[in-house]
Parts: sequence; structure tokens; C-alpha cells
Amino acid sequence: MPPMRALYFGDNLHILREHIRDESVDLVYLDPPFNSKRDYNLLFKTPKGLNSDAQITAFEDSWHWGIQAESEYAEILHQSNTEVAGMIEALRRFLGESDMLAYLAMMANRLIELHRVLKPTGSLYLHCDPTASHYLKIVLDSVFGALNFRSEIIWKRTTAHSNVYRAYGDITDTILFYSKTSQYVWNQVYRQVDAEIAFPNVDSEGRRWRSENMRNPGIRPNLTYPFTASNGVTYQPHSNGWTVSIEKMRKLDEEGRLHFPAKPDGRMRLKQFADESLGVKLQNLWDDISPIGSQAAERLGYPTQKPLALLERIIRASSNAGDVVLDPFCGCGTAVHAAEKLGREWIGIDITHLAVSLIERRMKDAFPGIDLEIHGTPKDHAGARNLAERDKYQFQFWALSLVNAQPYKSGKKGADGGTDGLIYFQDDKGAAKKIVVSVKGGESVTRTMIADLKNTVEREKAAIGLFVTLAPPTQPMITEAATAGFYESPQHGQFQKIQILTIEGLLSGHEQARYPDLSQGAHTFRKAKREGDAGKQGQLFGK
Repeated sequence: MPPMRALYFGDNLHILREHIRDESVDLVYLDPPFNSKRDYNLLFKTPKGLNSDAQITAFEDSWHWGIQAESEYAEILHQSNTEVAGMIEALRRFLGESDMLAYLAMMANRLIELHRVLKPTGSLYLHCDPTASHYLKIVLDSVFGALNFRSEIIWKRTTAHSNVYRAYGDITDTILFYSKTSQYVWNQVYRQVDAEIAFPNVDSEGRRWRSENMRNPGIRPNLTYPFTASNGVTYQPHSNGWTVSIEKMRKLDEEGRLHFPAKPDGRMRLKQFADESLGVKLQNLWDDISPIGSQAAERLGYPTQKPLALLERIIRASSNAGDVVLDPFCGCGTAVHAAEKLGREWIGIDITHLAVSLIERRMKDAFPGIDLEIHGTPKDHAGARNLAERDKYQFQFWALSLVNAQPYKSGKKGADGGTDGLIYFQDDKGAAKKIVVSVKGGESVTRTMIADLKNTVEREKAAIGLFVTLAPPTQPMITEAATAGFYESPQHGQFQKIQILTIEGLLSGHEQARYPDLSQGAHTFRKAKREGDAGKQGQLFGK
């Protein structure tokens, strides 16, 4: 069976309950909003020489007590984990009906479901900042059990801040690591060291080495023996004993792996060679993975994007090839990217069509030919109409993804001046050209809408305008679009200046935007770096 590569659009609580079966996931990584009272803007790529005004709100990172929070609180009180119910009740008495309690109630419900879907050998890593990390740990203790807390990892996510005056610079994030049971998957991670510093000695063959203590940490009478080495000197053990048996000691001596002291009564030590060392076992302070710089090839523009190396480290440590990795707040998809790169199966969930479409694009750029499943997005006209009726802004984001356009400005906030999306293309050696996209999800459309788009194209000095509509166009609309004439490409001929595209036609493949683009979309979206062959995939994730 093919490997599981699945993206879900929707509330992760509902997706987990309806689609992910018990004990089917090996590793969960989540980087949820931190309740930090900020709107995170998603910046798209803009070609040189054009204004950088394509910016929308990726998500609003704030929570408020209301009917949804009250409903989720009630659910917690009536589920089977009494530890969680008692903890959330106590937090309500302490915090009251605050924004923080709304956030914690939302997280508690989802952590209960994540615990359910984890295999007994599975682990969970929750990435957070100081705003709520202390509360989240209490909630995690109640869900997983305090004995299944493994580590609090501190990741240095940025360099020192200079604009700090009456506080300490905030340069770290916290990653809380829990396992479902004591029998969890663990692959030891090592950190590389500078060989010249860590292995200061060089033998006659040019091999670098350092000496290590051979004193046993505990009292071991069976390893307490005098040892006569090949140099003819007899060395006495520490009162605890040696770290190896006498047979192993003789073998080490024959191989030249013992370091003899200058004085006969000194301590004999073991030679550890640099070329045989895996490095130093990784500790819980991670300051060796740099944040994503503003000019990094890895940067896709998502405000809270984490380095691929960070997720690769977590996935290597707590899963094996073919295992299933789940990210219920997948944002721009770094976790699922790392999972695919390392030969794991994966599931990503996000509540915005914008994120799902960005992840789909990222995965197809990084892994050409990848076969992934998209769940929860419209597959036909009826599904598109249903989405438009429920949430016109999510419909707009989804419709823009059908023509590979980036959303324009701030989405639902403020007027868009007749522009819902932008596309940039290159058809000669000159500057990039602009396409304006207008999306309509209503039941009827009119000629005036086409006239408005024509005016917007002229005002924005765009080359082409796309009118994407759920309802079929009328004949007067088609006539109005034809009167706009053509865009004359210097090398590729004529293209209709105003193009009407229906959702039904785009979904069926019978319609598509027509324009030349030598950049193949590189001017509109940041492209993920193409990866080499991914690791061998495992079996299908069952439902």
C-alpha cells in the first residue's frame, strides 16, 4: 500500500475525533498559537521593483472566553480522564473566565485526543513560549501523567536583543517532551564537537584522542582487581573498581587503547579516539540550531516558521522510518516536510485553507511527483458552494489557490480595492508583470463586476485580470470581458486581458488561467528547496 501523506482542512479537534483512530500515531509535534495577543502576518514574495503589499493575516493568535470556550470546558468535565477535569476546574477557580483559561480549555481537549491517537510507544513534543508554558505543563501532566514527562527542552531561537531595557532578553522557546508510556521509541542523538578541542592528543599514527576516566561510578567488587599492563607496571583500581572486566582490559591493552600515567601510582585511563566518537549525547539545551534568517533559502514567509533541522532532530530521536508523524497545527508544514524527508508517513491538520494550500505547494516543490491526499477542501461545485456559504474568506483563500494566486493585503480586514489576489509572471527579460484576481462566491454575478475588474486592472497597471466565479457568467459579462481586448506578450502573442474562470471549470480542469510565465510561479510564491530522494516509506496508515 502507498504511504500515508494526508493534509486535513478543519478544526483539529473534529479531525482527530472523526478521522484518526486510537493508537495509530507514533509521534506528535505541535506548535500551537501561544495566546500572545498578536496577529501574525504572512508575507508573500514580491518581485523586485513592485510594491510589497501582498500581506494577509495568517491567524489571529488570541482567545476569548465565550460560548465556544464554555462548551469545550463542559466537554472536559464530562470525559473519562478525571485528572484533566479536576485540573481544569482548579485552573478556572484560579484564572476565572479569562482569555488564558479559554486557551487552556481548547488545548486540554486537543491534548486528550492526541493522547488517544498515540501508540503506547509514541511521544509528544509541544512547542511553546513563556506566555503559557507553565500552564501547559500542568495540563500535560494531567493528560499524560507526571511520570511520563521526559524533558523540558530549551531552544535558543534567536540571537541577543539590543532593545531590552527593563527586562531580560527573550531569546528562547520551550519544547515539552512527553511519552505515552515508559516504553517509548528513543534513538540517541549526538551533538558534534570540535575534534581539535575535544580530542587534544595525537598519537604516532596521527589519530586524535582524549583520555577518559576508568573509575566505575558504583562500587563493583567483581571489577576491583590490580592490572599488570604491557609496560610491565601494575596499576591499582579505584575503590569502586574498574569500568571493564579483566578480559576486556587485556584486549584494550593489546589494541593500544590504554593511557598510562607518568607515575606508577597514577590512574590508568582509556583512550577515546575522535574518529570513533559519535559526539556528545545531546542535552536539553539546544543552542546549535539557528533560526531561519531573513535571506535563508528555507524561508517561506510564514511568521512562526521553525527550522527544518529542529524538526528533523525531533523526528529522528522519537520515531523510526515508516512511522506516522502528526502535526495538528501544521502552519507552513515544516513538520510534515521533515517527516517526508526522513521517510516517515505523516498527517497535517490546519484550520485555514491558506495554510493547507501553502503546504501542498511546499511539498510539491520539495518532492516533485509526491502523491498526497487533501481532505476537507471542496472537490465539486456543491462543496465549493457550501464553503462559500459557511465562510466567505476561507472560500476566497481556497479559490485563489486554484489559480496559484497569493491573497492580497489583509484578507477580511479593510477594503481590498477590488483585488482579492495577485499573480506575478515573467514573459521577457524585463520586469515582472502583475495579474489581478477577483473572486466571487455569490449565487449571481453581473456585468458591472467585470467592468469593475477592468478598472482595477487599469488602476493597478496590471497586465491581466482574472475573474473567478462560483456562479456561471452571463452573456453580458462575457461580452464586457471581450471588450477589454488583449495583453500583447513581447514573445508569446496575445492573451485575453480579462479572463472569466468558473470554479466548476477549474476543478474539472476544463478551464485555466492563460498567460506566459518563464518563472513558473517563482515570482508569486517562495519555492521550497527541492529535496533529494526521500527515505523508504512505510506501510499505509490505517483508519
